[in-house]
Amino acid sequence: MFKHILVPTDGSQLSQDTVSRAVIFAKEAGARITAFFAKPEYPVTYFGEGALIDPTTPEKFADMADQQAKEVLAFVQEACAAAGVECQTVSATSDIPYEAIIEAAEKAGCDLIFMASHGRKGISGLLLGSETNKVLTHSKIPVLVYR
Repeated sequence: MFKHILVPTDGSQLSQDTVSRAVIFAKEAGARITAFFAKPEYPVTYFGEGALIDPTTPEKFADMADQQAKEVLAFVQEACAAAGVECQTVSATSDIPYEAIIEAAEKAGCDLIFMASHGRKGISGLLLGSETNKVLTHSKIPVLVYR
């Protein structure tokens, strides 16, 4: 029934468990996976009359986010390769993860979004419990929530 599954991940243990189950599901269904990671926007912090105080430059922050995306998505690629499931990876910069997840699924032509019920907030804060709920309520693509 499902042939192309979007699997959003943030690299947390819960997310990795969900990836493992999504790979099994995809193998059983004969589907392929597109793994997705939402990179955070550069945090802008203002103090007083608009002075920006942050020791990290936007470029360095973007490099750190890119590196994290590579590491997190590599886990999915390895799990898919071990199971013989076709996999591609996608990342996008967004501080509104649920919108980025839905957009990634639509752009990739996915027919299912397979995600965790909630996750941990890391540098990306990709999967928060409320993000899953927002994907469920806003997506026109079916969503399978793994607990």
